[in-house]
Amino acid sequence: MTGGAIIRDATDDDLQAITDIYNQAVLAGGSTADLEPRTLEQRREWVASHTPRADYPVVVLEDESGRVAGFGSLSHFHPREAYDGVVELSYYIATSAQHHGYGTAMVEWLLDAARQRSCRMATALIFADNAGSVALMHRFGFTRFGFLPKACYDGSRYIDMSYWYKEL
Repeated sequence: MTGGAIIRDATDDDLQAITDIYNQAVLAGGSTADLEPRTLEQRREWVASHTPRADYPVVVLEDESGRVAGFGSLSHFHPREAYDGVVELSYYIATSAQHHGYGTAMVEWLLDAARQRSCRMATALIFADNAGSVALMHRFGFTRFGFLPKACYDGSRYIDMSYWYKEL
């Protein structure tokens, strides 16, 4: 792990940090399709939707000082049973903690967790112009399998979406 950082299961005590980091991404644009900041209760519901948590973890990354610097999750790819074994990974790193290798550490952790849970495939949905996340997908051997032009409108521009997968 990068510089003494750790990744661990998220707890209720982490909800404010998760909300704050997510809302940084909402306000900055370019990494989530939410246009308005989320409330603590909305983030609590999002965490609770990852059931069972043993199969669909929500984790936080603590930097060497113990501050939550990012979070990630494995989610159901689709609710229909035939898709069991396919997960969607997502991750967000605090603005002040970016470019320290935390995104790499989080994706690596999530892929390892998916393998440990006998998942057969990991997917990700990324804004096509999100160079950092696209680079991470390439680094970890993901393949782009789809491109949806002008899928999202952020209030000022249309944004293309890219779809990625990796066989595990």
